[in-house]
Formats: sequence, C-alpha cells, structure tokens
Amino acid sequence: MSRGKKLDLFIGANITDEWAEVENRSEQKNVHEIQEPDKHFLVFKKEKRRGKSVTLVGEFYRPKEEVEKLLKQFKKQLGCGGAIKNTQMEFQGEVKERLRPLLKKEGFRFKQGH
Repeated sequence: MSRGKKLDLFIGANITDEWAEVENRSEQKNVHEIQEPDKHFLVFKKEKRRGKSVTLVGEFYRPKEEVEKLLKQFKKQLGCGGAIKNTQMEFQGEVKERLRPLLKKEGFRFKQGH
C-alpha cells in the first residue's frame, strides 16, 4: 500500500448489549496430568543458543518437586548445568548419549527413534 491511502474494510458484525451463553463448551483434556515414569514417551531435542549446544528432554508429567530432584541428580552425575523450562529439562552441552541410560534407570521410556 502506498502512503495516504486508507484501507476500508467492513466486517459484518452486529454489536448489541445482549450476551449469549455458549452451550457447547469443548472440555479440554488436562494434558499435564501426573503419569508414572513408564507412561512417559520422552523426546530429545538439540538446540544452539548463543553458539553453544543445549539438550532438551521432555515432556515430564510428574510433580514439579520430583522433576527438580531428578534434574539435580542428573546434573551432578553428568557434570553439567541445566534448568527446567515449562515441562522440559534443559542440559548444557550435548549429553544425549550419557543421559539416556540415566533416564532408563529411572523407568522412563522414549519415543521410537529418539
């Protein structure tokens, strides 16, 4: 669009003072319900942040305290830093091959090919 021209749109909305009740609410399934470790299907992702590699693992459907405890344990065993973002664990560096046996030992499973 060139300068000086205005875009004239008309959207056929009828604004009134009445409220309408929505009858068919789609109930969303709670995706973050707590599951046992053997019900998880974890996925590994690798990202580059500021020129450094970061390994992402998740999504974990466990109580937050338990996930934080696992993260602390894994960071100590791997000798790297990490954090929890949303429902995923982040680890500094490429630690996928060393992290997989630790997660299997805790009873977690992985999606095929990961």
